[in-house]
Formats: sequence, C-alpha cells, structure tokens
Amino acid sequence: MKHAFLLKENKGMTRRNFLYATLAGSALAFSGLHLFKAATRLKADTFIASVKDYNADLSSIILSGMRELGIKSSEIKGKKILLKPNLVEPHAGAGHINTHPLVVRGAVEAFLNLGAAQVIVAEGSGHSLDTLRTLEESGLADVLVEDHIPFRDLNTDDVYKKINASRYTNLQELFLPIALQQADWIVSLPKMKTHHWAGVTLAMKNLFGVMPGNHYGWPKNVLHHEGIDRSILDINATVKPHFAIVDGIIGMEGDGPIMGTPKYAGTLVMGRNFPAVDATCARIMDIVPEKVPYLRLAAKNLGPIREKNIIQVGELIQAVQTRFKLIEKIPAHKQLVTS
Repeated sequence: MKHAFLLKENKGMTRRNFLYATLAGSALAFSGLHLFKAATRLKADTFIASVKDYNADLSSIILSGMRELGIKSSEIKGKKILLKPNLVEPHAGAGHINTHPLVVRGAVEAFLNLGAAQVIVAEGSGHSLDTLRTLEESGLADVLVEDHIPFRDLNTDDVYKKINASRYTNLQELFLPIALQQADWIVSLPKMKTHHWAGVTLAMKNLFGVMPGNHYGWPKNVLHHEGIDRSILDINATVKPHFAIVDGIIGMEGDGPIMGTPKYAGTLVMGRNFPAVDATCARIMDIVPEKVPYLRLAAKNLGPIREKNIIQVGELIQAVQTRFKLIEKIPAHKQLVTS
C-alpha cells in the first residue's frame, strides 16, 4: 500500500532516518479535538470478530466492525486520526507483547478507506527509552516505512495542560502530548493481555502510553504512585478517546504485560465506549469485569460494564471465549480468579 499524499517518498532515506523525520512532527498539522460521545450513556455497542490469524483481511474486518457500530464515511471523511498501539518492549519475535503490525496496518487502511485526511501512529512506551528500537524490533517500523505512515513519539512530544476531568488521583491537571490536541480521533489499539498490577490491560489501560515519559517518568512512575486504577480513570476521562480496536488474535496470559506467555483467542474487539469494550474483552478472557477494580469504578461515570447494558454485534462472546491463565500469587490476579 502506497500513500504518497501522506509523505513523499525519498529513496535515499534509510528506515531509521524516515522514522526520525516523522518524529519531528512536521508531517502533522492537526486541529481540534472531537469529544467522546455520550460516555455516560446507559447502553453501548461492541463488535466482536472471529479472526483466524494475522493473514486475514484485517482492514475489511475492521471496516465491517465500524459499519456495524454505525460509523459511516461521513463521520471520518477529512478527519485526522491518531492510532495508539501498545508498544511495551523491544522484543523481536515476541508477537504477544506488542500490538501486531498487521493490525495497525489494517486500522490505517480502514480509516483511509473511509476518507480520513491523515492517519498517524503514536506511542509513548512506558518501559523502553529507545522508541525507535521498539518500533524496529516489533516489526511496526517496516509497516510504517512501507506505507508512508508518520510516527509520533509521545514521550518527547510538546505538551499542553488539561484540567483533570475526574480527579480520582490527586493530580489537578494532566500534561498531554500536543499530538492528542491536534487529532480529530484518538484510537486505542491495545493487545489483549493480563496485567501484573491492573489485572487486565485493554483499551483503557493502553492510554497510559499517551502520557509523556518526559513528565511522568519510566515506567510512568508518577502515575504508578498515584495508583494505576485511579490513573486509568483520570486519563480516560480527560483524554476522551473515540474508538478502540483490541488485538486479541494472539494475546498474553499469565504475568503480563511483558513476562506472560502467548494466548490464542482469535478475535478483534471494537467499540466507541471503552469500559464496554474492556468489559467485553474481560468476558472473552473468562474474567468477571466487576472484579476488575478500574472497570468497577468506570461503570459509575464512564460507561456500562454489565452484560445486559452492552449491545453485542458480530460474534457472540461464547464463540471466542477462552480462559486466560491467572497467577494467584499476584494480588491483582487473585481477586479475578473464578472457581
């Protein structure tokens, strides 16, 4: 796929030079912030797709899900889209750690197909200080260079301040990358994983990666000190993301988000409302959403997590449900274990 209108090809550029060039941010001129619609509505839709492997036509699957969820080209046409994958560590060949590059490519193609003016990929890894190494070893750099998709390092981006919209933490305001303010749509592209501290890491937890490491440290130590669950809520309420596409084709079970083992679930999960998406993913993982602390709190003002309040389209949960291994000696897992 070639999109010369996004970035003119320079045949003399190496891959790393290309990525450095896009890190400068000159490829972006976003304006405006489209707010999350009806975050506190009583009901929300989620879409589940059964996906055999990463060789599937992911763009068509994502487009189908978006249309089932009522997203039309008129809503996307001319918009500037920021895709935020989960890039945790530079582990070559460990596809269960980071969002798969082909899921990112599928999302890029889907939004361009609907008429998006521009799509960029942006991340601020919480562990690795070398963003480009993470990009390269994850395989995502190859996709970005081949498809001419700009990348933005959110750890080092210019920042703006925004009042903390929910105040679950003691932070009165949040420092956010300017790339978020410049985007029309913010899309979370997490990997479906269990998590050592939060129990699960899905669409909502993935937004930890938008918080700039230059302000919050590695691995976002300020936010860990304030409490991971409370920080998840503050970030989501303040950033107001628009859409989630969860990579559950191969996820991670056990001691995630890094030390766990691959877990095949064969699914992509999508939706506008992040608590509803995460609750649906938890059920696919055979985890009770109400037992996940941040989801239990999110249900108060960010969106529904009860199954009867989530309108399921696409596949049924039972069609892709598979138990993700939990480790009882990990406190965040022990409370999630079901008999």
